[in-house]
Amino acid sequence: MAQPPKLTDEQRKAALAKAAEARRVRAEVKELLKTGSLRISELFERADAEELLAGLKVESLIAAMPGTGKIKAKRLMESLGIAENRRIRGLGANQKEALIAEFS
Repeated sequence: MAQPPKLTDEQRKAALAKAAEARRVRAEVKELLKTGSLRISELFERADAEELLAGLKVESLIAAMPGTGKIKAKRLMESLGIAENRRIRGLGANQKEALIAEFS
């Protein structure tokens, strides 16, 4: 079994801080989507520039939209041909357009 990489204490602290920041940013974005303060098209534009948002899972993005949950998110992803482990950075142009049309 492979061993985890050897990190110094400083490297480990930096990695933990980076991961915490990513979780905080993604949680804020999902809350904005849930309240309707952020449109999905705006999120895609921001994700092109911000790596932390590009790593957001599409399933959690859809589940955060008003009126949807995990089950509806899975069904919608299946109907649009989006893999369940897909992240925003991995979406194609047609898939993005389909999601924007679905939630506009």
